[in-house]
Amino acid sequence: MSLKASLRRADLHYGNGVQLHTAASGSVGELQALYLCLDDGQHQAVGEVRINIAYLNGFTPDEVIAQALQALSALPWQQDPEQLLAEMPQWAATLSMPVRTLIDCALHDLLARRAGLPLAQWLGAPAADIRYASNQTLFWSPFEVFLAQAEAYVKRGFRDLKVRIAVSSFDEDLTRLQALRERFGSDIKIAVDANGQWLQQHALKNLDALSRFDLAYVEQPIAAGNWNAMERLAEQSPLPLMIDEGLAGSEDVDRLCALGGKLWAHLKLVKIGGIGPCLSAVGKLTDAGVTCMIGQMNEGAAASAAALHVACVSNPRLAELYGADGLCDDPASPLHYQDGHAQMPPGLGLGITLNLDKTQLIRSF
Repeated sequence: MSLKASLRRADLHYGNGVQLHTAASGSVGELQALYLCLDDGQHQAVGEVRINIAYLNGFTPDEVIAQALQALSALPWQQDPEQLLAEMPQWAATLSMPVRTLIDCALHDLLARRAGLPLAQWLGAPAADIRYASNQTLFWSPFEVFLAQAEAYVKRGFRDLKVRIAVSSFDEDLTRLQALRERFGSDIKIAVDANGQWLQQHALKNLDALSRFDLAYVEQPIAAGNWNAMERLAEQSPLPLMIDEGLAGSEDVDRLCALGGKLWAHLKLVKIGGIGPCLSAVGKLTDAGVTCMIGQMNEGAAASAAALHVACVSNPRLAELYGADGLCDDPASPLHYQDGHAQMPPGLGLGITLNLDKTQLIRSF
């Protein structure tokens, strides 16, 4: 049976006062989501990626859409979806990671729905609720907003907070961390993310200054690409260091494995090519003694649900699944956030339904 496919898009906005603002991205007003919808006559499946993340991967939204159109036009939709997915490493090798992720997630969703199972269970997880503990991020914002958002997250049961730093002065970062510790004490876990903005010559001094706040880890302290510098810094750091922007493919996974756990790993589907490649990477890293976090790029419910299912399968030490929390116009549902967890009600595949009326059709195949 041939598949019907369509490429769609939507712009998503937060309605809870959250403003995405990091040292790498600057202020971001909307999440531009790209959807691949598959329909075999009985099951409707969806994959989603966010495409306005050029600050991470260098691809503009128009470039991602153009490549997706080219790739989807060339796919043999009459072929069995299970075979398409199995052969992806060969036919998708030249595609960008966002486009690979888009197709990979849609095919996984479809196949799990055909099997009559939630995706996590189809991938080998025991039958259980699709639920996983997640952190929340405190983006750069005015100081009063920063504290109010921290209060709101903690009241909702989210006691694992990651603070985006390196947007303003380091002294301002210290002030904000001090305020969190004074307000919440040891009741919360705090991590920070510098998004690669520190200069190498300042990094160790900064880490020493941060050590008094009992941080869980420091994410991407210096720019991606200099593995030798990151390894030296990890050997001297008083705090665990995590790679995010520097972990963007299989070669980076192998390099991180070779370090034997000196650096932690933040894995995101859109960086590494989808559900299959992410699970493969988690397996390799775990076997090598590397602490892993499964995360997302502030994405809608379909993309965040894919990361949630991967977390349920791989059981990482850490998870960052907050991306769809507070979106007011997301066409995908349901994904809930409560009691410190991201969770899905029982459902097949990703468990997501996409309201097509809230999306814009780009092309059908």
